[in-house]
Amino acid sequence: MTQPVIREIPLTGPGSGPYSITVGPDGALWLTLAGSGGVARLGLDGEVRTYRDDPPGSRPLIIAGGPDGAHWYTRSGDDRLGRITVDGETSSVALPPGCGPCGLAVGADGALWYAGMNDDTVGRVGVDGEVTSFPLPVEKGFPSMLAAGPDDALWLTLNQANAIARVGLDGSVTVHPLPTEAAGPVGIARGGDGALWFVEIVAGQLGRITPDGRIDEIPLPDRAARPHAIVADPAGGCWFTEWGANRIGHVDPDGHITAHDLPTPASEPHGLTVTPDGAVWAALEIGAVAHLTPPPVSPAPPPPR
Repeated sequence: MTQPVIREIPLTGPGSGPYSITVGPDGALWLTLAGSGGVARLGLDGEVRTYRDDPPGSRPLIIAGGPDGAHWYTRSGDDRLGRITVDGETSSVALPPGCGPCGLAVGADGALWYAGMNDDTVGRVGVDGEVTSFPLPVEKGFPSMLAAGPDDALWLTLNQANAIARVGLDGSVTVHPLPTEAAGPVGIARGGDGALWFVEIVAGQLGRITPDGRIDEIPLPDRAARPHAIVADPAGGCWFTEWGANRIGHVDPDGHITAHDLPTPASEPHGLTVTPDGAVWAALEIGAVAHLTPPPVSPAPPPPR
């Protein structure tokens, strides 16, 4: 089998802690810098720009493209959502004190939704800055990441409550416990098959939940790999980072798993994204990004005649 080509690109150096990554409408890659505060932009020409208007302790985590064409990101250290345009103009919205926002996604209602990991809430922020917070029926559940589902709801990992929650646009919540105890769900993404795929960082497994609440779990070959983030690919599978094993993994629609070692040891891969050309980009906490070019997919043979 042809192996993917992986290269690493220096970004911002040690201490900046690139954590989450997304592709912008300008074709560039935008990353949060959890270690130093602020955002970095990696252009198509390889130029790196950093925007550090936020306080160093703001600890930005998850970045996502907003419905207004700007990028929004959670600032877990000072309870705000940051906003940056493709031209580098920055602003922010204050969230409830102590909420500790982590995951971020755009809902079917065109608003931004965040996970309040420190106060067991999920919040909604309109592009006009209006904030609404909804309590979750858990205590110290550590809401982590969330994704918009095919049913117009938000789907949320509850890391310490060992469950996946479905949150309606009206704030109604349904909690689905995981089959494996203390699995520690973190990253979650909508897959091409209409289900939500997630990773279990403690159990070393992938999970899949359908909109009707059916859950399947897939053990990784390396149960100590500590999978962290996950994103869907155009072919119906998902890519994920193995933070503890220094790898990028892939699961195909049939559940077959492959894993690919990163060139630099202990690079601590966190968030990842897939660009329109099918390439995979991952944020490395050592201060770099990884670029993985998958081998071409052979077309399916024509049906017999």
